[in-house]
Amino acid sequence: MEKHRCGWCVGDPLYETYHDEEWGVPVYDDAKLFEFLILETFQAGLSWITVLRKRENFRKAFDNFDYKAIATYDEVKLESLLQDTGIIRNKLKVKATVTNAQAFMKVQEEFGSFSKYIWGFVDGQPITNNIEHYKTAPATTPLSDTISKDLKKRGFKFVGSTVVYAHMQATGMVNDHETKCFRYHEV
Repeated sequence: MEKHRCGWCVGDPLYETYHDEEWGVPVYDDAKLFEFLILETFQAGLSWITVLRKRENFRKAFDNFDYKAIATYDEVKLESLLQDTGIIRNKLKVKATVTNAQAFMKVQEEFGSFSKYIWGFVDGQPITNNIEHYKTAPATTPLSDTISKDLKKRGFKFVGSTVVYAHMQATGMVNDHETKCFRYHEV
């Protein structure tokens, strides 16, 4: 018998693997949180599958999402990224990646880790929602609005409430698996 998955991923093997292994699993590791944050910012205005298909290219182009290295990127490096057809070549998003790496490290300095900062908004515990069908899941919540405003205040770019909520879903801060999905109780 086939497993029931959230409807948004069904039919694409890459999407299904991502759903089955990563989406909604609580992430407390700063390096992984940064990777998801950057990927989510590149997704803004696009579909997640577009970003997911380019994920390995992003890893290569952005030094495996090493925020310390990214924070030091100069104009030459930025220009080379804008020529890289393997990634999404949006000038503002590429520049924002450097800005976000710098802001990310400032948050680490202040809170000890980005994880402590971001998970502090949910007292370190995932919020479990009761989503019957993925199309009824919210795109934003009052909490994602709050986190978005705080990130912007700290200098982050491309972190609107929708991007933040997608980040919360991806990193397991909220469990938005459909209640009939086999992953709902696993995460």
